[in-house]
Amino acid sequence: MSNEVERLFDEAHGRARRELSDRLNQSVRRLRQAGSLEQLAATLLDAAATFAAGVAIFRVAGPAAQGQNIRGVPQEAAQGFGALEIPLSSAPALAGAVDSRDPVIAVTTAAEVSPQLVALAVHPADGRAFIYPLVVKDRVPAVLYCWGPVEGAALEMLAQVAGAVWGSLAAPEAPQLVTIATAAAKVEMPAPTAATPAPAPGEPAPAEPASAWDALPAEEQARHLRAQRFARVRVAEMRLYEGAAVESGRAARDLYGALRQRIDDARVTFRESHLAFCPNIADYLHVELVRTLAHDNPDLLGKDYPGPLV
Repeated sequence: MSNEVERLFDEAHGRARRELSDRLNQSVRRLRQAGSLEQLAATLLDAAATFAAGVAIFRVAGPAAQGQNIRGVPQEAAQGFGALEIPLSSAPALAGAVDSRDPVIAVTTAAEVSPQLVALAVHPADGRAFIYPLVVKDRVPAVLYCWGPVEGAALEMLAQVAGAVWGSLAAPEAPQLVTIATAAAKVEMPAPTAATPAPAPGEPAPAEPASAWDALPAEEQARHLRAQRFARVRVAEMRLYEGAAVESGRAARDLYGALRQRIDDARVTFRESHLAFCPNIADYLHVELVRTLAHDNPDLLGKDYPGPLV
């Protein structure tokens, strides 16, 4: 009898684990397919709502958090959420997540999460709020705010993937792209010419020369951005799904040895999906591996790492 009960328990536990894995994979896939920041925020809200009783997304603009999307409150409250603006000075828990760029768990009191949120979500004084920042490089453009029973690991993973995708959907940082493209992707620039003489009085000043990024055709710019987005999301997934391997590989100065299969798979896909269609594309995958996993120290990738693809 006890063996039968144990078998049934193991089967139920296995089903629950597979269902959670399927839900996470499906959510991550949808986040990666988002085509705009608005679509990304809506997708993140839908995905997070399956792992918490209540969820909200705030855009962070300067000293305030601006309401964007919310689930788990009455419809009337949800309709006015877009007009909600909470000064970070009145919500130390939100400010802590933005400043530290780490998840924060806070007691749902007015002093911690603001009087507005306590009233909106009908928080009990002894409740808990879980705040996950969406980190894009060294800034936090948005936070995911959750309450009630939550599955914290899943929500943190969704926030990190959303942060990686957010960075690829936001306005492109042309100077950084030009630096990478010029150094690693052989973007051709015209040869320098003699200095242009100053204009005569009354004549307009000559136009500033276009940057290497602006000189690229729109279609080629789009290819660069898609390649960079692919790299950011793939490396973010390595950091999320293989966190222990990342830490051990970094400590052993052999990230490639610890993540060989994932890195090799990503390199094959990057070559077939991006390099094959644009020979001048930069190896954004290598750039992300160095920047995100190796903390800007290429030596941490290990002696067996095959190096940039281009």
